[in-house]
Amino acid sequence: MENLILPKQYKSELNLHDTQLAIKTVKDFFQALLAQRLHLTRVSAPLFVDPATGLNDNLNGYERPVTFGIKEQDDKNAEVVHSLAKWKRYALKKYGFQVGEGIYTDMNAIRRDEITDNIHSIFVDQWDWEKVITTEDRNEEYLKATVRSIYGAILRTAAAVKEKYPVLDTKLPDFISFVSTYELEEKYPDMTPKERENAAAKEYGAVFVMKIGGRLKNGEKHDGRAPDYDDWSLNGDIIVYNPVLDSAFEISSMGIRVDRESLVSQLKAENAEDRLKYEFHTLLMNGSLPLTIGGGIGQSRLCMFLLQKAHIGEVQVSIWPEREVKKCKAAGIALL
Repeated sequence: MENLILPKQYKSELNLHDTQLAIKTVKDFFQALLAQRLHLTRVSAPLFVDPATGLNDNLNGYERPVTFGIKEQDDKNAEVVHSLAKWKRYALKKYGFQVGEGIYTDMNAIRRDEITDNIHSIFVDQWDWEKVITTEDRNEEYLKATVRSIYGAILRTAAAVKEKYPVLDTKLPDFISFVSTYELEEKYPDMTPKERENAAAKEYGAVFVMKIGGRLKNGEKHDGRAPDYDDWSLNGDIIVYNPVLDSAFEISSMGIRVDRESLVSQLKAENAEDRLKYEFHTLLMNGSLPLTIGGGIGQSRLCMFLLQKAHIGEVQVSIWPEREVKKCKAAGIALL
């Protein structure tokens, strides 16, 4: 927790009891709006998968999944999911969803190698969603329209929270802005990617940072993305300015998913063409999987932001280094 931020004179606007009630308000209200706006149906999802299927999210490629042997199956290996980015696309095919229809689910994961701080925990909870689209939908305008729908749901949820808890007044702009990682590099060439996001968040209030995963002009990446789910030219993060932490605050990562051409191109760029042997990749290459758009929206992240908390541990239960627990307590941050 080297990047832990301890806001001066911090005091939560809600006590522990009201925080628990408010968390439910946020989650119930937002997920109903999300399902309505994107035409999504709630489904059950796995907590773990067979690594041989290639369905687990490889994230940045170096994170170790939590694994365990299944006694009844001769100690066959299973992996706790990092996310459901690939599984959702497989599920849309298996369950027979059509163009314009989609699914969402509660995704819980353990990311054992996460570097924890105010907004990162080894426990991840998010709404994972995925929707079937057409070839014609694979464009920037369709992506932006979907982002606007999600941001509109965030605004309405913020208004509902303020109505129930007037002390909470999340000041968000009426509209979300759009900027690419290449434009940010051009505008702030001497900044790090995180510094660029902070500058953009402060300038716009709410911004969708597009085109994440490929290399910038300087040869570096803005941020890591697995090469086999998002199309790096049609993806991005929803980022807002967080006044409690005085920094950029990512709420969602999403994008139009790879087709055959972008899958091969991105695997080649990452020297990961060996993944084509997996079941998921084989299905995608032979045209058995639908074209989709999807993403993950952090449940604890959204609650933390709308309830104006300084630490994600104020809205979810996890395990933190003891020294950081003491620091948070001394700063008035009550970890659950």
